Amino acid sequence: MKVDGGIGNLTRAASEAKAAEDAGYDGIWAAETSQDPFLPLIIGAEHTSRVDLGTSIAVAFARNPMTLAQTAYDLQKFSGGRFILGLGSQIKPHITKRFSMEWSHPAPRMREMILAIRAIWDTWNNDTPLNFRGDFYTHTLMTPFFNPGPNPHGDAKIFIAGVGPVMTQVAGEVCDGFLVHGFTTESYLREVTLPALEAGMAKSGRDRADFELSFPAFVVTGTNEEEMAASAEATKRQIAFYGSTPAYRGVLEHHGWGELQSELNALSKKGEWVQMGTLIDDEILNTFAVVGEPNQLAAELKKRYADVIDRISFYAPYQSNPEVWLPVISELRAG
Repeated sequence: MKVDGGIGNLTRAASEAKAAEDAGYDGIWAAETSQDPFLPLIIGAEHTSRVDLGTSIAVAFARNPMTLAQTAYDLQKFSGGRFILGLGSQIKPHITKRFSMEWSHPAPRMREMILAIRAIWDTWNNDTPLNFRGDFYTHTLMTPFFNPGPNPHGDAKIFIAGVGPVMTQVAGEVCDGFLVHGFTTESYLREVTLPALEAGMAKSGRDRADFELSFPAFVVTGTNEEEMAASAEATKRQIAFYGSTPAYRGVLEHHGWGELQSELNALSKKGEWVQMGTLIDDEILNTFAVVGEPNQLAAELKKRYADVIDRISFYAPYQSNPEVWLPVISELRAG
């Protein structure tokens, strides 16, 4: 199992990337939250030589296939073939109200976006006439001045993120990997996510060997009772935040907790973020998160996910000593 870390703030990207590679991580992801997801990876690529570098995620529908194709091409070339383009749809309010972009049929649109990016790369790599005509995107113009030519390191891998089975099936059909959402339980992963991926792979004639699953697993840990309590509280709040989103209700319904989503959503509209966390009891916490002392984490993560996950990272929404994770990384990478 590969173990991944993350980088963020541009002023720390160089030191964080180098520290992650030195610590033994296999990959580094940058998220699009309060920052651009691509810029830290440029710095990370410059200060590392081994680790993969990916976006987890870049908001797909805030962009178009041509801009994504160009950015991914450049990062793939600059990193020496280590870039992974990780995309996510986000939810309608963010696309329409934050980015002022169009929202419609997210799964078909995402499928078409991936196919359009691949068509653009095919034009650059093989001089194939650009003639992509879809329901959402049309790309029919590529003059020599704007054609960078073949990428010496081949195409970047494309992963997409999802929760529902329809988007997940798209990943299985047209992508190189899937970014499992942190708001996913072991049961949901095995009983909903994997069958949807397999259905998508069957459409394109591929099997599991051609595909990678990456999962940011919620982890609650600490070196004393005070740290354990603080990390549990922070993780409960993060689970509550995701649980308030209507698009993720299916995960809660899978466990018979569907009405919890309605309660969390109502509180979120009032800005009651702390109160929301109190609705996540220990049963829910232990279902979503691996909870234990540092020396217990690797064994439990492997027990839950080793046979289904190819890449794992630690979703720890709290401050912790980086040295806590070193033995966990070593044990997970050892298999």
